[in-house]
Amino acid sequence: MTNKLAVFDFDSTLMDGETLEFFAEAIGIREKVKSITDRAMRGELDFFESLTERVSFLKGLHVEKVDKICKNLPLMPGAKEVVSGLQTLGYKVVCFSGGFRNATTYFADILGLDGEFANILHSKNEILTGQVGGEMMFNDSKGQMLLRLQKLLNVSYENTIAVGDGANDLSMFKYASKRIAFCAKPILRENANICIDEKDLSKILNYI
Repeated sequence: MTNKLAVFDFDSTLMDGETLEFFAEAIGIREKVKSITDRAMRGELDFFESLTERVSFLKGLHVEKVDKICKNLPLMPGAKEVVSGLQTLGYKVVCFSGGFRNATTYFADILGLDGEFANILHSKNEILTGQVGGEMMFNDSKGQMLLRLQKLLNVSYENTIAVGDGANDLSMFKYASKRIAFCAKPILRENANICIDEKDLSKILNYI
């Protein structure tokens, strides 16, 4: 049996919105964070620098509040359908997120994902310190992790799908034969061979 792999971004792909902006809204700084996020997703800012700056604004937020927000994030229409549909076709379906495990671990269970990789918000005494670490911190993190998974699972370029919306998803595209820009920024659309502009992830199944 041929091994197949589909990798999805989380924020604005599997989930309809940006996790950091939901956090920022809770403490009244949504527009401040959104302006940085938008520039990072267009490829105008280094992802690591933009991520650490945005997380620094969250210092003092209670972990309990963070988890509550994460459990109420809105899934993108078609998210469950595309995951189960790809798995029926023999794909392992994995999430790579420049966001946080508070959200991806929770939704991995809901969506039935085969795996999830994301960053970790540092906390002390159940309060965020404003620091972050993890597997998805840099511009090329997703591409490097995809390459490692391909080797681990013995999956070829031809049998790999990558789906995202922003600049930090670009590094995945060189390792995937199906490069899907989903309601994406121009920098990703320019490097995709499939573009979907309707907020319905199940549309992906038409191309597989």
